[in-house]
Amino acid sequence: MPDPARPEQKGHRWFAAFYDLQMRATERKLGPRRGRLLAGLHGDVLEIGAGTGSNFPHYPPEAHVIALEPDPHMAARARRRLSAVAHPNIEVREEPAELLPFPDASFDAVVATLVLCTVSDVTRSLAEIRRVLRPGGELRFFEHVRASGVLGRAQDLVQPVWGWCSAGCQMNRRTEDALRAAGFEVPPVERLKLAPWLPAIFGVARVSGEEARP
Repeated sequence: MPDPARPEQKGHRWFAAFYDLQMRATERKLGPRRGRLLAGLHGDVLEIGAGTGSNFPHYPPEAHVIALEPDPHMAARARRRLSAVAHPNIEVREEPAELLPFPDASFDAVVATLVLCTVSDVTRSLAEIRRVLRPGGELRFFEHVRASGVLGRAQDLVQPVWGWCSAGCQMNRRTEDALRAAGFEVPPVERLKLAPWLPAIFGVARVSGEEARP
């Protein structure tokens, strides 16, 4: 019987089919940055919104990774990539970030790359991430965000069309603010641009001690 708390994910078949092709040029720049983000990971790691598995080649063998991707079409492509990468410690599951099926304090680190723009409820997703992280655990993130000034207002204006074309992606999310509001400690982040109209942040957010519990 279907779980009403976990509605069936129909996914975006055509978006998944062309995602890697449309990201090919961008990934030539992102690959080294993904490697930096994931370097040194070990123990129990959770990746949310794994997409087609672009991070898989960059995980150290010491990391035991559960990679979640709720879109079944993206997840199928992630599994194909995993078979080519042959990382012994990565498992792909079809689960959403908003309702993580894990006990409290299950993971040493959580990875989020270009996904917090797409989750349906960023506040709930971050609360769940914080819940499953162990005290002292890390959220390693690489996310595009809302710009400031005129560019930010332009993003707000085009967002309805952008979201329709990109499987619900919200280019104008204030993700850095959301991280702090969720109770994460966020040291200064690295700022870059994925495109002239698309600023991004790159860094590590942490939970510590009793602050790890919501």
